[in-house]
Amino acid sequence: MVFTAVRCWNFDKMLAPVVPEHTPTSLVTIGRILKPFGVRGEVKVESMSDVPGRFSELHSVHLALQHGTPLETTVTTVRQVNLGYIMGFSAFSTPEEAALYRGAWIQVQECADLPREPGTFYQFELIGLRVEDPDGQPMGNVEEIMDYPQHQVLVIRNNEKEVLIPVSRQTIEMVDLHHKFLRLTSKEWWDVTYAL
Repeated sequence: MVFTAVRCWNFDKMLAPVVPEHTPTSLVTIGRILKPFGVRGEVKVESMSDVPGRFSELHSVHLALQHGTPLETTVTTVRQVNLGYIMGFSAFSTPEEAALYRGAWIQVQECADLPREPGTFYQFELIGLRVEDPDGQPMGNVEEIMDYPQHQVLVIRNNEKEVLIPVSRQTIEMVDLHHKFLRLTSKEWWDVTYAL
């Protein structure tokens, strides 16, 4: 199976949306469980994939909570509703069991030859990257990427605080996937206190 359009960013062009989460087991996040739905253990799912028919063709997926090993399970039902999906998995059959997976990422095996142009980064590659300020000081890790009408925003968290950074060439100096870090540009582009 080839990914033709997993959401990605190209810093050389206008930005396109992006996705969580790259794990050492080569899994790509394609969706997130929002909440239980109904009495049969189904769940409401937010899609994070641009691939047409991505969810209707699923047979086996991994469900990954924030901390813990991804659980491999079989997809039993899929139906599209509004902007998301209602899905059933063999791993749970009651709303109480499904509630334990609220917020879990739905992941599939990564395809090694993802299409890309120079300067393009897939969202799952950015989740988990260590973030440094322009002086090389650690700020935290990219935990999430939020979509807004005008741009995307990196959610960077550490033990003390959460920082929201708009994604653009003005705010991100460098992305190094090999060393797993992202460096921000001058604080004047992203730090509100800098302007005060």
